[in-house]
Amino acid sequence: MALWILFGVFAVLMCIGMPIAFCLGIASFATILYMGLPPLVIFQQMNSGMSVFTLLAIPFFIYAGDLMVRGGIASRIVAFAGSMIGHLRGGLGQVNIAAATLFGGISGSAVAETAAVGGLMIPQMKARGYGADYAVNVTSMAALIALLLPPSSNMIIYSIAGGGRISIADLFTAGILPGLLLAVSLMVTAYIVARKRGYPTEPFPGFATVGRLGLISIPGLLLIAIIFGGVRSGVFTATESSCIAVLYAILVTLTIYRSMDWRDFVHATLGAVRTTAMVLLIIGTAASFSWLMAYLKVPATLIEGMNMISTDPLVVLLLLNVLMLFLGTFMDMGPMIIICTPIFLPLVTHYGVDPVHFGVIVILNLGIGLNTPPVGTVQFVACAVGKITVWESMRSIWPFYAAGIVVLGLVTYIPAISLWLPSVFK
Repeated sequence: MALWILFGVFAVLMCIGMPIAFCLGIASFATILYMGLPPLVIFQQMNSGMSVFTLLAIPFFIYAGDLMVRGGIASRIVAFAGSMIGHLRGGLGQVNIAAATLFGGISGSAVAETAAVGGLMIPQMKARGYGADYAVNVTSMAALIALLLPPSSNMIIYSIAGGGRISIADLFTAGILPGLLLAVSLMVTAYIVARKRGYPTEPFPGFATVGRLGLISIPGLLLIAIIFGGVRSGVFTATESSCIAVLYAILVTLTIYRSMDWRDFVHATLGAVRTTAMVLLIIGTAASFSWLMAYLKVPATLIEGMNMISTDPLVVLLLLNVLMLFLGTFMDMGPMIIICTPIFLPLVTHYGVDPVHFGVIVILNLGIGLNTPPVGTVQFVACAVGKITVWESMRSIWPFYAAGIVVLGLVTYIPAISLWLPSVFK
């Protein structure tokens, strides 16, 4: 009965539109009262969920990404990407994906990437004759690349949800090849759709222009090497690298580009504070929710139930992918990672799946959910920038969904795509 109360209250509150943090907290509180446990347990679990030193990396990476957007780094990266591949069919669509890949290695946030790259690219694409739905779909799907590349904040959340025993450096490294594979698949899809619709190419500006724009963008792109190289080599932790990222972003935007004024700095700071408060509240309430599921032996029950269906790891991963794709359409990514990881991770490790490999599967799978109604945060942001409705976008997004699902299948059933690069650095 306690499980029915936990999930029932959560489902009802979510259906009536209550914020996800309150859904998790109230459902946990109601279950604790029914079980006769002290209500103080909820607050203890919330506090323990938020009082994790590694979590400091998330607000600082968010802050660094916001500083770079307002400091003009994103616009310079877009210009550099455009000079390199704008001459391909559907040139601005290709530029959009390439810029998202480059900026994803700096922001680590799909929503930030959608706002930054989409804010620059979608109006340009519409002005040059591209369909608004095409511009929005390319932007929203390309934004998912940021989830897989360092410094992905969701990789950090997954590591903490897994008990803090999964190496963040390995997760950062494991996401690189899947992220690049997703970028290539989206570029191929964008090319096919652009060719079918007859979209134009952009003139090649010449190697001199490419070189000049590349030099201009180097200070921003260097942050990728600093974050990944520092964490991977052990020079500093993920938390320390996030602080370095903020200091570097301030240094670049104020002394090199000189494109951020005091007002932009204040807005970036306040935005990071608001986002951090929201994220930490969700993490805290989700921690209490996850503790209750462990207390009620949900993971053990799931393993028993899965054994009744199949003991083949390939079938288990297929079923979990379908389940997460479904759940990802109703819940935001952060809470889903915190809720699902304690349940699914013991299950997959029971069948011999590497936790780092499974982490990449979870991030990519739930990332696709960010682009799927009714709770598709990334898609909502892209549609708002493109000034179209979600349903207008949904009518033509299916080729891009298909590209994402194909990459998810490859990553799921070819573990080397995720695990080869981390093994190189060991």
